[in-house]
Amino acid sequence: MNRSFLLGVAVVAALVLAFSGSAIAAKGGAGGGGKPSKGGSGAGSISLVVLNSPDGLAHWGGTVTFNLSTGATTQPWVDLKCYQNGVLVSQMWNGFFPGSLTTENFGLYSPKWTGGAADCTADLTTPQWSVLASTSFHVYA
Repeated sequence: MNRSFLLGVAVVAALVLAFSGSAIAAKGGAGGGGKPSKGGSGAGSISLVVLNSPDGLAHWGGTVTFNLSTGATTQPWVDLKCYQNGVLVSQMWNGFFPGSLTTENFGLYSPKWTGGAADCTADLTTPQWSVLASTSFHVYA
């Protein structure tokens, strides 16, 4: 990868984070089931997979990933946003395709999220950020 491309990716990521601070907090849910987008049937599906939990639930400091499917793109992304009391405390983008520079795992913590419960929403998106499907889940302290 050349430095110009990586710098461009970093700038886009910074812009996404800057503008997402005004987003409305997502509803928290206890489930991990995915739901297709309203844009059309078969656009995609996404569901939570908890990786390292003694009780099968998502906890602060843990790790999750997602099962997903879509025929809308060969380069699907997952945008995970977590909120505490309506305040965005974590946002991560990971690519779920061969050649992605990211992993498919998400750590449930951030410099702004240093502990406690949160409500998270994961969006399955295209590279152009069109949301294909979403799922919401609660993260326990």
